[in-house]
Formats: sequence, structure tokens, C-alpha cells
Amino acid sequence: MRELIADIGATNARFALADRNGFYQEHVLQCADYADLADAIRSYLHIAKPENSPRRAAVAIAGPVAGDIFKMTNHPWAFSVKETAAALGLESLHLMNDFEALAHAVPHMRQEYLQRVSGPAVPAARAPKGIVGPGTGLGMASIVWGGEGYIPVPGEGGHATMPIKTRREFDLFEYLLKHKYHHISAERVCSGKGLVNIYNGLRGLDGRDDLPDREPHEISAAALDRSCPLCRESLDLMMAFLGRASRTLALTLGAFGGIYIAGGIVNKLGRYFYLSGFEKEFIGEGRFTDYMRGVPVFVILHEFPAFIGLQADLFA
Repeated sequence: MRELIADIGATNARFALADRNGFYQEHVLQCADYADLADAIRSYLHIAKPENSPRRAAVAIAGPVAGDIFKMTNHPWAFSVKETAAALGLESLHLMNDFEALAHAVPHMRQEYLQRVSGPAVPAARAPKGIVGPGTGLGMASIVWGGEGYIPVPGEGGHATMPIKTRREFDLFEYLLKHKYHHISAERVCSGKGLVNIYNGLRGLDGRDDLPDREPHEISAAALDRSCPLCRESLDLMMAFLGRASRTLALTLGAFGGIYIAGGIVNKLGRYFYLSGFEKEFIGEGRFTDYMRGVPVFVILHEFPAFIGLQADLFA
């Protein structure tokens, strides 16, 4: 019997069927095309046409999970877990934070799906691990050793305040605080939306009204082909901020088990990411530079990493 698993972000809704041996029939839908989670699930099941209707579902979703009513952080979907399960004829619907699912996945991730960025090639055994993922928003989670295995610890670290170091960064944040936000979290500058924030902030600071409005992928493309210096600066700043946010998580956890970078953005950047300012900001300067050199950092290459965690959790 194959059950339903799903990884729901603010933009993409990823679905698959799973059993004890793995997951199958992966398909990606656009959240904006559907009224709610139940509507998207019905569409996927129509596409997948499983031999038997799933009885159970495990869903990773972007936002804090608490109680029956769930509201997504960066998307309008809001729903009752119980009512959704009943509407779909499910015996159980287990909802978890999307980065909790990634935390479940990391201990099961094969080496072929991990690209080392810095630090030791082999993580310390049973040491804490941190997961950071820039996508539409910025997710974070961790896992700690519980005696018989790793225990996921979901969190909302992406909404912690982002520190600044340079005058340019100070001016950027001052501009964003004046024109858009009351608080600059890591997510505001370390995500798809964050890249747009940086670009628009720098445009405003430099008086570049001649530059067009751009979507995140357009800023990245113009940065990578060097056709727009402001786009390049925006992407460079985002990578520095991401390194800084990842460093904070690593220091907080003592993450000698590794920091694992997930999310679609980094893999799309390719070689640029590994040559960017991420590693320099992650290692940092001062008394804890050697400490940070001992923390391994990996990029997760798997196309559907949350599915690994959802499958492991559903059939534990």
C-alpha cells in the first residue's frame, strides 16, 4: 500500500506516493493554481492514479505547525488539518514544518547527494546538525542525538534578526526599514523575496530609477552573466548574509555534525555559490575562526530531499 507524501512551499507543491521501500511518481504543482491543500492533493491523485487511494498522508509545509488550524507564512493557504483529512477520506494527516521533514531526511541522506562546501569531509559522529534553506523564504531546523537516533528540532530561525557589518549594509537596512519593514530578519535578505528586497533597496539608495523591476530569477541571471552590476552586488550580499546566518546557527548548536544547505536557490546558482562570499562569512574572523573551520558544510543535491524525511517518518 502506497501512502501520500507532500512537500509544500510558498511556490511549489511537491507530491509523491511512498511505501517502505521508497517514493514514486513525483510531481510538482504550483500552489497559486489551487484554492487550498485539499484541492492540490486531489489534482495530484488525479495525475498519479494510484491503484488504491492513500489512507495516510505526511505533509511538510512552510510555516510553524501548532494545533488544528494551519496558516502558511508566505502563501494564502489556511486550513483545518482534521477537516482536510476528512474531505480527502484519509485515516490520518500528519502535518509537520517543512524543515522538520528535512531534519528527518539528513541522517538518511546518501553521500552522493551531498556536496562539501567547507570544513571536514566527515562530520563528527552524533554531533548536532543544522539545516538552512533559502527558497521563497528562509527555513531553518536542527537535529540532535537522542541516544538511539537523531531527534528533529524544528524552528523559525529564518525570522531572527539579521546582523550587519558594513556601512553599505547599514544604509541598505536603514532604507528597507524606512520604506518597507519594521524588522529585518534573515529571511528578508536570504531568500528569493530577500534578493528582491536587496536589489530594490540598492536601487533606491543609488537613485537607479532607470533599472527595471525584476523577479528573483531575473536578478540572479543578470548577476551571473554580469550584465547588471547592481544585480551582481545584490546576489553577492545575499550570499554573505546567508553565510552569516548559517554561522550563527552553527555556533548556537555547536554543529560539528554539519550545516546542510537546502532549498532551490543554491543549486540553481551552480559554481557561483562555491566561489561567493558565503564561505568567508561562514568561517568569519576573530577568536572562533578555527572553531568554524571544524564545522563541515554541505549542499544537499537531492531534488526532493524532504521526501526522504517524510518517507522515513511515515514508515518508522
